[in-house]
Amino acid sequence: MSEPNNQAGFTDQSLIRNFCIIAHIDHGKSTVADRILQLSNIVSDREMRDRFLDRMDIEQERGITIKSQAVRVPWTVDGQEYTLGMIDTPGHVDFTYEVSRALAACEGAVLLVDATQGIEAQTLSNLYMAIEHDLTIIPVLNKIDLPSAETEKHAEEIAGLIGCDTSDVLRVSGKTGEGVEQLLNRIVQEIPAPSGDASAPARALIFDSVYDSYRGIVTYIRMVDGELKSREKIRMMGLGTVHDPIELGVISPDMTPTKALGAGEVGYVFPGVKDAGQATGGQTITPERRRPDAPLPGYRDPKPMVYAGLFPIDNAQFPDLRDALDKLKLNDAALIYEPETSVALGFGFRCGFLGLLHMEIVAERLSREFDLDLISTAPNVTYDVTMEDGTLHHVNNPSEFPEGKVKRIVEPVVAADIITPKEFIGAVMELCQDHRGQMGTMEYISTERVEMHYTMPLAEIVFDFFDQLKSRTKGYASLDYHESGEQSADLVKVDILIQGEKVDAFSAVVHRDKAYAYGVMMTKKLRELIPRQQFEIPIQAAIGSRIIARETIRALRKDVLAKCYGGDITRKRKLLEKQKAGKKRMKMLGRVEVPQEAFIAALSTDDSTDRDTKDKIRAAAKKEG
Repeated sequence: MSEPNNQAGFTDQSLIRNFCIIAHIDHGKSTVADRILQLSNIVSDREMRDRFLDRMDIEQERGITIKSQAVRVPWTVDGQEYTLGMIDTPGHVDFTYEVSRALAACEGAVLLVDATQGIEAQTLSNLYMAIEHDLTIIPVLNKIDLPSAETEKHAEEIAGLIGCDTSDVLRVSGKTGEGVEQLLNRIVQEIPAPSGDASAPARALIFDSVYDSYRGIVTYIRMVDGELKSREKIRMMGLGTVHDPIELGVISPDMTPTKALGAGEVGYVFPGVKDAGQATGGQTITPERRRPDAPLPGYRDPKPMVYAGLFPIDNAQFPDLRDALDKLKLNDAALIYEPETSVALGFGFRCGFLGLLHMEIVAERLSREFDLDLISTAPNVTYDVTMEDGTLHHVNNPSEFPEGKVKRIVEPVVAADIITPKEFIGAVMELCQDHRGQMGTMEYISTERVEMHYTMPLAEIVFDFFDQLKSRTKGYASLDYHESGEQSADLVKVDILIQGEKVDAFSAVVHRDKAYAYGVMMTKKLRELIPRQQFEIPIQAAIGSRIIARETIRALRKDVLAKCYGGDITRKRKLLEKQKAGKKRMKMLGRVEVPQEAFIAALSTDDSTDRDTKDKIRAAAKKEG
């Protein structure tokens, strides 16, 4: 019998089963993974905690999986011990790229569906990806222990979707462990063993990497062909670089060094480098002594959906922000960034994200893991602007929007799939029409639930669409979307002027019908946030040279008549005229400094500004003045 964690060599390829767990967010992937770890006895009851594979604090706090986690577990069927390579994947639409890379490292997928909620939008998206990768699908209903579970109803939905019998849909409970043993047996029986050539030159695909402050970059690899031995020189085929690895091994559930990794195994390698660009995802690792003819296909680069600027509050932290983004890029292949400069905010980076949650998580990780204080600008998408003279401009940032006569503006659109109970069809239609959506088809998944297909501008989805969808459907609707080309639109750039000067951080590209509402919202917000000065401050919103909204911050007035205890009125008039002349001169020469707290509050997606923020801004202004 082969030993899965054999220190002397590697596991027999025929005894390996690699699979990942895919589902919609909050359908219990991590809880089922916890039960699998307990049943296989690689984690003791004393060491066990909820969501064991979620390693980051932010994952534990929010209750969501952000990073795919690979782990190796042993399982015995009919006296034969097998090695199961399990990958727990995220469920949110923003982390679909993580799921696609996990699927590329497996031969099978466990499709998990919540027995109380049924099939949701991301369930379908992940299922279609698994079918594209030609994986064996094992359908599973989770949370069958809950009183509200509708097991038979949702089993019929799954059976109709993938073309199997309802008896083929496993019933499990990640909380109690019921049915998990049968699931592991089914994985061994139905998922095929890896098909790599064990005698060919070794080829390993890097499907993930992280940065370790002590040993440098850690690469997670899937062995496709051959055998990779410890302490032999390795080559990154795409880069042509050669390294002396410090260590290789498997994760079970902690890093366990081994003498070799064979075809079909999932493990890790410390290549002994600290440069972030030396071990990117999709690279092929081979031994230097015996190289194959061609590298593995690798991955398609993810395309950012949303752009936003990240700026350090203290400009001295700019080099630290660059280093932090380099290290985070190893752990998050979908993050894209380039340096940019803002007149108002100084030096920073223009970053591309897969969605708003992705943007929020990256900013939070930079703050927690690298101790950086950052300002994030409002999210926006990419536009192609054609001018009257025929020149084409690719606009990632509203400040890059060209001046002059615009002939045509093209914006990205997405195909949105919304699954909702039938009683909310009208509310969803109204919401989508308000966000410039065009309806496609509508299909009933069951007698109670319907799937609606819309084509919508990406800019309308990334801001607050998901929150409104959940609000209007009492939390029952689910959303998935993917890129679906471009379309022409009547868009304009709205500039915000403070004391007649444009503040680039507050500029936005919006649809003409919503320009006035944006201008009124920003001018009102800034009027509350900017401290009063000794002179009057106009805050204006403009499209080109046309002012569309205005608010005024009234001047602070010093009581110059306090020292006059009666007497001739001409003395009072003289003092008032002197004050008036001074204010006029100050208004001509004075500059308005917008506090950093005001930038943070004004650029937040929340329309309301709390009293604590305003008090902080006023206290800071009083301290400076």
